[in-house]
This record gives sequence, C-alpha cells and structure tokens, in this order.
Amino acid sequence: MTVNPALKAYVEAEILPRYTHFDKAHQLDHIETVIRQSAALYDMLSAQGIALDPDMVYTIAAYHDLGIVNGRENHHTDSGKILMADPELKKYFTEGQLLTMKEAVEDHRASSKDEPRSIYGRIVAEADRQIDPRTIIVRTLQYGLEHYPELDKAGHFARAEAHLHEKYGEGGYLRLWFPESENARKLAELRRLIADRPALHKLLEEIWNQEA
Repeated sequence: MTVNPALKAYVEAEILPRYTHFDKAHQLDHIETVIRQSAALYDMLSAQGIALDPDMVYTIAAYHDLGIVNGRENHHTDSGKILMADPELKKYFTEGQLLTMKEAVEDHRASSKDEPRSIYGRIVAEADRQIDPRTIIVRTLQYGLEHYPELDKAGHFARAEAHLHEKYGEGGYLRLWFPESENARKLAELRRLIADRPALHKLLEEIWNQEA
C-alpha cells in the first residue's frame, strides 16, 4: 500500500507521537500494528479487484484511537471528531472522504452492535482486533491491574477469564469482517486456549509474575 509521502510525514510527526501518552493498550505499537494490518487488508482486497483509497485506509488507522485522550468510554466518537477537526487533512481529502473516514473511526469499536457503515470501517475494525492470543491475555490482565487495583490475584484471574469468554469465546461479541483474514485463524486458536482452563490459568500465572 503506497501512501502520499506528505500525508505520511505529517501523521508521523504530529499524530502518532500522541499515542505515547496513552494507556498500555493504546500505545504507539498498537497503532503501528493497526496501520500494518490495515495495509495488509488493503492489499488483500485490492488483489480481489476492490478499489480503495490507500490514503484513507492509512489515515483512518492512524486516527482511530486519538479519542483515548478524553477517556476510553467514548473514544471512538471523540476520535472521529478529532479527525474532522484537523485542518491539515483538508489538504488531502474531500468533505465526503472526511465524513467516510469519521464514520469508519466511529465504527471501529469491538463492542459495537452495528455493522460498520463502509468497507473502510470494516477494515479498521478488523485491523484493530489484533488477534494474537498471548497479547490479548496480557492486555486483559494489564487492564485489570490498572483499573481494578482492589482485586486480589484470584479476582484478577476471574475478571480476565470472564472478559475473554464474553468478548472472544464462542458466541462472544467480537465480530470479524473478513473470514479469509489471519485474524480469523488466530481467533480460532484463542478460542481453543480460552476453552482449556488449565492452560489459560497457567498462562495467566506466567503473565501475573511479570506484570504484578
């Protein structure tokens, strides 16, 4: 995926550094992964003959979590507002393109009950999933340690296990949009791990010893 060099230079200088101030799950490494996975999906879809704008795919990925600056709860809508309010983007996109990108950013949240309104929304939603079993479990435990300091070890393990089943287990609320993607294969792997309680708790114990 080839991106306009001037746009990429602006994003790398002015946008990506903002993520260094966010929580562990939304640091620069996360955004770089979403950008990389969005590019892979762009290449996959382009090979299927689907015409997409690479600058839009890149910008959506780069801006999709900026709203974390105001807290996690409404970060998807706040990210859309930040994107629309950036005057620099008007140099590269029409109003219609900006609106499509805003909607894509708003639609990326995993807990959303509605399907993304465009293929751009589906791309960033899929790329944001990052279905790496160990990374997901690490971040689940990290989130608990940061937001529920009153819990003991058993409480953290129970919270993590419940969340993993609710979001990633069979019938969980997470949805993927491209069944041929690498994420689909990794989700099946994660579900096998979640279903194997002794293996899951062994991994939680290992991560606890590193993080707590």
